[in-house]
Amino acid sequence: MNTSLFPSQLTEALLRRQPLLTSLHAEGTNAYRIFHGIAEGVPGLTIDRYGPLVLVQSFREPFLPDELTAIENALREKLTHSFAFAYNHRSKSSTQSFDQWHQPQPEALAEFQCQEFGTSYLLRARHPGIDPWLFLDLRAGRRFLRDRVKGLSVLNLFSYTCSIGITAATAGAREVWNVDFSSSNLDVGRRSAALNALNTLPPAQFLTLEQDCWPVMRQLAGLPVGGRSARSRKYTHFQPRLFDWVILDPPAWAKSPFGAVDVAGDYPSLFKPALLATRPEGGHIMAVNHLPSVELEAWLGILRRCATKAGRSIRSIEVISPEADFPSFDGNHPLKIAVCEI
Repeated sequence: MNTSLFPSQLTEALLRRQPLLTSLHAEGTNAYRIFHGIAEGVPGLTIDRYGPLVLVQSFREPFLPDELTAIENALREKLTHSFAFAYNHRSKSSTQSFDQWHQPQPEALAEFQCQEFGTSYLLRARHPGIDPWLFLDLRAGRRFLRDRVKGLSVLNLFSYTCSIGITAATAGAREVWNVDFSSSNLDVGRRSAALNALNTLPPAQFLTLEQDCWPVMRQLAGLPVGGRSARSRKYTHFQPRLFDWVILDPPAWAKSPFGAVDVAGDYPSLFKPALLATRPEGGHIMAVNHLPSVELEAWLGILRRCATKAGRSIRSIEVISPEADFPSFDGNHPLKIAVCEI
């Protein structure tokens, strides 16, 4: 990294974002990407604001101490708000600690609150997982959803910390199911929900299900759970039913006794049950794919063919792109969001 160039690169990035940041601040949002390195001159570097926290992350090589100091100094000079500062090297091994590269001040490791559209979310710079508790590039999807779910039912699969489910509930959804196998992720979601008084709703209106998504979505779709090893596994039984909106945001790859999640090689195995759990004739499924290696048009073709084979027709697909704090040098965003009307 050329530390002498970074202050000017940061200034240019902030200037490009100024219209967006003005709009975000006006609507009660203080969580956004400050610097998107791959498109703004420093590949492997991202800088995100989460309310009172600024989180710097590297994805290739870790930054040297003098480089990290230059980044922090430029941020403190250019940003108009005070903030806690933390740095995480995302390519660390499971046995390594983030402290190996940076030991933040104690206040930077506290639990913070950030806001999006006036809705509050919890955030920690460091926790047992690797990903931040709120994915900022998915804000475009949450924005799209919040104007369209009032009075409707929402199934949020692979919900992580329930950010989309919280968006839907605060937007007036009649019923929200958040499904994830991780109790710690769902606990973050429940505590964020409580910040927005969602814990005062009837339990069925905002539900967190600590379940493997495979048996849940296949049963809701009226499909057999399947999986040889699944026969000896206990799982909660559900009757088939349909939702007005289904959110399908799987990890890139994961394996469970009930099936393997392989976004690159077998998205249809996820999309089919999610689709069959979506209300036909006007229902919607928001499908998400984070892999840069997957081309948008090829992936959309897979969704259409899968729907045809499942006996459902997709009336239309609307592609939602990340907002201006996630610029792309070629227009091919790693994050792909396809809203399919059934």
